[in-house]
Amino acid sequence: MTNRAPKRRHAKGVDLSRYGYFFIAPFFLIYLVFQAYPLLNTIYLAFQKYMITGTNKVVGPTFVGLANFKNVLVKGSTLQAFENTAVMWLINFVPQILLALLLAKWFTDTRLKIRGQGAFKVMIYMPNIITAASISVLFYSLFAYPQGPVNSLLAQLGVIDKALYADSGTAALTAIFFLEKGWHTRLIISFINFWMWYGHTMIVLIAGMLGISPSLFEAAEVDGASPNQIFTRITLPLLKPILLYTLITSLIGGMQMYDIPQMMQMQGSPAKTMTMTVTMYIMELVYTGTKDYGRGAAVSVLLFLVTAVLSIILFYVMRDRDAARERKAMRKARKEARA
Repeated sequence: MTNRAPKRRHAKGVDLSRYGYFFIAPFFLIYLVFQAYPLLNTIYLAFQKYMITGTNKVVGPTFVGLANFKNVLVKGSTLQAFENTAVMWLINFVPQILLALLLAKWFTDTRLKIRGQGAFKVMIYMPNIITAASISVLFYSLFAYPQGPVNSLLAQLGVIDKALYADSGTAALTAIFFLEKGWHTRLIISFINFWMWYGHTMIVLIAGMLGISPSLFEAAEVDGASPNQIFTRITLPLLKPILLYTLITSLIGGMQMYDIPQMMQMQGSPAKTMTMTVTMYIMELVYTGTKDYGRGAAVSVLLFLVTAVLSIILFYVMRDRDAARERKAMRKARKEARA
């Protein structure tokens, strides 16, 4: 017979073990109501014709199969929105990860002995704790048209005609309308995202580098390895899991980009076609004009699928090839042993 551990009971003999379920129940209830149900409902609506017209007439829900997906891919602005989102994410993420790696390398290099590291880290991380709305309002004011701080600086540097700009009546003739030009607005949005998040990425990479055993670096120095060789041959390979985490989280956040481009977009601006992200397009489908919940849900499902596929590709590309080869060799050895 097996000895079973007795259930924990109160001094008076009351069984208390079941009360643990009451403590974890709130999490599952909140998850089911606010995450699981909306997710399943979105997938359901993606296959339905369901909308509210401008006269508040409810149409549907009626099952239409893949019609919503065909509609948003052929007739809608879905592909343009995905292109805009991808371009703005790449423009901000590539310099972000490079600068974060450089700063993390400097701050973790014991030979440099940078003084005041704590103050530098706080200042670099500071933009990340400011709300996106506040930063958007700040940059919206900086690039104001016709007479804003950036245009004033350009006039002082002689980039635009200083004499025309000095007169409020003719300033519009020479000032640059940054928020009306597609690529200008794209670059501004990308820079804001880069400025907000490179400090966060740096902190994550520093944590990863500090987790590497110092004995590896000491052994490499004894063997005569240069700092660049140590970084490329030891630090980066061992930092791969942290880099993968950074890539995946940045990809997910970038594909859901909404608040900054929405607030930097001027009403009626022609730059909209080059700055409208996927989430902005979803909000437009669902909350403006004819509220088309079916098409909005279809774009949401496409966003989920694209993000999932890109994440899987990143996992595959950045996998540990040595470990994969070892597992493959072990499986092969087991098969041969069984044979």
